Amino acid sequence: MKKIAVLLLCLLLLASCGKTPREAPGPLFEEPIVPAFSIKIPPLPELPEPLPYVNPLTGEGCETEIAMQRPCAIMLNNLKKALPQAGVSEADLIYEVCAEGGITRMLGVFQSVEGVGNIGTVRSARDYYVSLAAGHDALFLHAGGSPRAYEVIKSWGISAFDCVNGPYEGTLYWRDKERRRSAGMEHSVLTSGENISTLMPTYRTRLDHKEGYTYPMSFAQDAVPADGWEASTITVKFSTYKTGVFTYDGASGQYLVEEYGQPYIDANTGEQVAVKNVLVLFTDKSIIPGDEAGRLKVRTTGSGSGYFACGGRAVEIKWSKPEVHSPLTYTTADGNELIFGIGPTYVNIVGTKDPVSFA
Repeated sequence: MKKIAVLLLCLLLLASCGKTPREAPGPLFEEPIVPAFSIKIPPLPELPEPLPYVNPLTGEGCETEIAMQRPCAIMLNNLKKALPQAGVSEADLIYEVCAEGGITRMLGVFQSVEGVGNIGTVRSARDYYVSLAAGHDALFLHAGGSPRAYEVIKSWGISAFDCVNGPYEGTLYWRDKERRRSAGMEHSVLTSGENISTLMPTYRTRLDHKEGYTYPMSFAQDAVPADGWEASTITVKFSTYKTGVFTYDGASGQYLVEEYGQPYIDANTGEQVAVKNVLVLFTDKSIIPGDEAGRLKVRTTGSGSGYFACGGRAVEIKWSKPEVHSPLTYTTADGNELIFGIGPTYVNIVGTKDPVSFA
């Protein structure tokens, strides 16, 4: 029995030695293989550097310092047959006032005429336009004028450059042949930004403002009157001959200008004139007694009321000009400084009873 037991034990030992050892169990879940990569974040677009200087008449940035140079104030013809005017879309300020017979003329004020191209046609002066130019300490360009205009140009010490009674025709000014043929001699006078920039330094005149001069206009990106009324369309009736219409364009944030039932076009560009701000100033206007041509007396000094429109809304304002060499200043109805939108301004100067409507 002992031999049998020993034999069985040996057989069991041999059987166990022949088995392959069992492998340790692996993990229940394999770890995922994560590929190596990097996230590329695109760089933010670079914002343009703000321009270092500011145009004092528009609040727009500019590359060179122009605030202390005297602007050019240029008398512009506005008869139907004299249209289209040239250079008006680049004026920083446009003043429109009635002349005799219900017609109007513009005074275009350019802080800089660099690159403007042709400007005109240039027409004759009236004393109230001279007063507006004097408020800017401007170089005044005109072609003729009323007797009163010539009187005040001399007595007020205006730097005036006259195509008709001055030595400037053929140099600073020229007569456009096509306009002379189609509209007449008096509607053919042009000047240009290039002529003005080249020739003004050769004349004996002061080209810069005196030290300490500032023009009192303040600007903001958002100058829409918060408490204003709807002013998508502004209609200014100067006379039975001339009505101005300003239609707000939301896409550009500007008012598109119309006159005589048509868009107000710049002959240089073929584009409609557009402005950021529209002013209407009420003042005293009357025919000068005994004046054979029916010329007007228009008060530009003192104070008065008016309207300001920007961004499709309008409010009442007050204007003031203590004397001829003072600039026009503006306040809201409650006496706070008026803030303009950045861009050009159109100033309509009308009689106290002339109709103005908003829609």
